[in-house]
Amino acid sequence: MREEEKKSTSTIRRILKQRWALAAIYIASAAIILAAAFLLQNSFDDSAKDGKEELAETGKNYGEPSVEVNSNLETTKMPVANADKTVIKKQFYDVNADEKAQEDALVFYNNRYEQNKGIDIAMEDGKSFDVKASLSGNVTKVQNDALLGNLIEVEHEDGVVTRYQSVKDIKVAVGDKVKQGQSLAAAGKSQINEEAGVHVHFEIRKDNIALNPAEFVNKQASAIQAATEAEGSELDEAAKKEETPAVEESETGKDETPAVDETNDSTDLENGTDKEESAPAEDTTEESDSLKDSLNQSN
Repeated sequence: MREEEKKSTSTIRRILKQRWALAAIYIASAAIILAAAFLLQNSFDDSAKDGKEELAETGKNYGEPSVEVNSNLETTKMPVANADKTVIKKQFYDVNADEKAQEDALVFYNNRYEQNKGIDIAMEDGKSFDVKASLSGNVTKVQNDALLGNLIEVEHEDGVVTRYQSVKDIKVAVGDKVKQGQSLAAAGKSQINEEAGVHVHFEIRKDNIALNPAEFVNKQASAIQAATEAEGSELDEAAKKEETPAVEESETGKDETPAVDETNDSTDLENGTDKEESAPAEDTTEESDSLKDSLNQSN
C-alpha cells in the first residue's frame, strides 16, 4: 500500500512540474467558478420573475374601488326584486317631453298640480312588495310623513342620492350602510298620490337636481355621476319656466282653480276684470285709427 501511495504522489509531482500544469489548473478553476456563478444568476432571475408575477397577480386590481365601499362600478337597479312584474303608475316629469307626456306626469293634490320628480312603481297585481336599495350607500334620512307615505334617503358618491317614498315597515335607520338589493321597507300608499295605490315613489338626484330614473336603470352609477352641475342647472331652469296649467290659469285670471281662501279668489278675479276692461279700450283706439287712415286714402 505504501508503495502505491508513493507512486501516485510521484506521478502528481511530475505532472505539476510540467509548464502547462498550473495554467490548466487555473483555467479549470475559472471555468468551474463561472459555471457556478451562471447557475446562481439564473436561479436568482427565475425566483425574481416568479416574485414579480405573484406581485402582479396580487396587485392586479390594486387601486380599483371595491363595490362594497365605492358604488361606481355598480349597475343601477330598479328598487324591486322582480322588475318584470311591475308597472309605472306615473312617469317622471320631463321638461323636454311632449305636452301629453308632461300632462300625464303631473300629480294633482290639494287643488294644485305638481311635477313628478321620480317614477311611481307598483306591482301588476296591486299587492305590496319589498323595496330594495337601487345602489349601495349610506342611509341619511328616515322620515315618517303621511303626505309622502314616509321617506328613506340613501346617499352615494359625488352628490348622488336615491329616495324611496310611499313606504311602510321600514327596516333601516339613519347611519346604516346598505348594499345594493338590500330590503329597505315595504311598498305602501301616500296621500299625495292616492290614485297610484300601493307603490313606491323612486327618485334619483344629482346635487339635489331630480333626474329621470328610467334613463339610468341598468347603467353604471358613474353615468349618474357624469351628469354635470351645468346640465342639472339647465334642467332646473327649464322646469321653473315650464308652468303647470293650474298656475298659468291663476296668473291670467281667466279661470281660477278652487281655493280655500275666497278673498284671494275675489281679488284675482277683480284684477282679471280690470285687465279685460282695459284691453278692449286699447283695441278700439287702434281700430278707429286704422279706419281713419283708410278713409283718408280713399278720399
